[in-house]
Amino acid sequence: MGKKKNQGHLIKEIYPDSIAEEMGIEAGDFLLAINDEEIEDVFDYRYLIKDEYIEVLIKKQDGEEWLLEIEKEYDDDLGIEFDNSLMSDYRSCSNKCMFCFIDQMPPGMRETLYFKDDDSRLSFLQGNYITLTNMQKKDIDRIIRLHLAPINISVQTTNPGLRCKMLHNRFAGEKLKYLDALYESHIEMNGQIVLCKKVNDGSELERSIEDLSKYLPFMRSVSVVPAGITKYREGLYPLELFNKQEAGEVIDMIESRQKKFYEEYGLHFIHASDEWYITAERAFPEEERYDGYIQLENGVGMMRSFIDEFDAALKQVRKNIKRKKINNSASRILTMATGKLTYPTIKSFAAQITELFPQLTINVCCIRNDFFGETITVSGLITGQDLIKQLRERKDNGEFLGDALMIPSNMLRMGEQIFLDDITVSDVEKALEMKVVIAEAGGKEFIDAVMNDDYLMNRNNENFVYIQAYKQNREE
Repeated sequence: MGKKKNQGHLIKEIYPDSIAEEMGIEAGDFLLAINDEEIEDVFDYRYLIKDEYIEVLIKKQDGEEWLLEIEKEYDDDLGIEFDNSLMSDYRSCSNKCMFCFIDQMPPGMRETLYFKDDDSRLSFLQGNYITLTNMQKKDIDRIIRLHLAPINISVQTTNPGLRCKMLHNRFAGEKLKYLDALYESHIEMNGQIVLCKKVNDGSELERSIEDLSKYLPFMRSVSVVPAGITKYREGLYPLELFNKQEAGEVIDMIESRQKKFYEEYGLHFIHASDEWYITAERAFPEEERYDGYIQLENGVGMMRSFIDEFDAALKQVRKNIKRKKINNSASRILTMATGKLTYPTIKSFAAQITELFPQLTINVCCIRNDFFGETITVSGLITGQDLIKQLRERKDNGEFLGDALMIPSNMLRMGEQIFLDDITVSDVEKALEMKVVIAEAGGKEFIDAVMNDDYLMNRNNENFVYIQAYKQNREE
């Protein structure tokens, strides 16, 4: 009598030429059940549609209910996007980690940036890392039953007492037992250790690597990343930055174990993120050592991939574009903005491109992060206001930046042209009186952006024909 009536899940969009479109399902309809089972969230949905025959109960916008019998290939998707991608409320984090970046955010930003998620479903869907602290045995059992993988886990340390301290959660240590359950059920996992100086480094890191290696091969990788430290840490645990020597020691500890793991499991398993190599001023490992870039989105191997892709694309440019003497009147100036972390690499890329195109001048500008503090060096956390202020200062000092500004796409909110501080690309263009060109991630995409003839070449330029040859070859 008291059971809440199933309201269903609102359908936001139907993909063209999909099974859902063919069956007459429309945006605004509600999904009520699959195979007579109500759907709690996206986990249930993904699990239940994996069959060659399913029965789908849809509530139309006029209230009529349709029971649709669908025959399809086992892994075929229905082509439905829901109003809520999780199909339920997001689960917030119950920890107060000593290194939490959200606790180090300045006030006055948009509300969504302060939400701390710790949701296993986001781990499966988007690759987010979870701490396991807000999970119960029934949640783990469900992951195992539905065989959802990979699950990405923020471990930090395998020392139970230290983990409780780092996460400021008295249950954090005992939740490590869930790793055993996932391992025994052959659930693929990836781990992460956010390294805090004088906390979980040194012998504690050695212990964590050794303990986590026991979960091979189902735990396929563990990344070690330095804690990000902003200038907004008043009242928080006093964390320190790693110096060059200490970064080298972290790398040495990790690399000394990779060969052993690879010989036994065919995986290098433990990886240092790119920041360690940049801080230690060491060359990045070769591509083979990243095991297929399992943790690329976690900053592990991103620079190696970027450099290799750029080298391959530039080789293709050299192959297809003949050099000719260029009229000075056809010269172009392009400005590139990046963070301190990638500045040396982007500077090197620019030099190689301008060697090939003498008529092109590239100014590479390292943008200092005044918003979060100079200790934050990644380009993805550069704000629109820092970008405008520092480039405007250059202009005011007489530096000619040209008519185009190239920025990496990770400076912007995904799928939108908005910076972290809600300044838009259009705002930047108006403030600097420059066209903004957005370069997607990847070395090839970087060259593609530079080869945009809207600002590099015009049709009267002697090299225009060779730019077109490059583009045609790229498309083929």
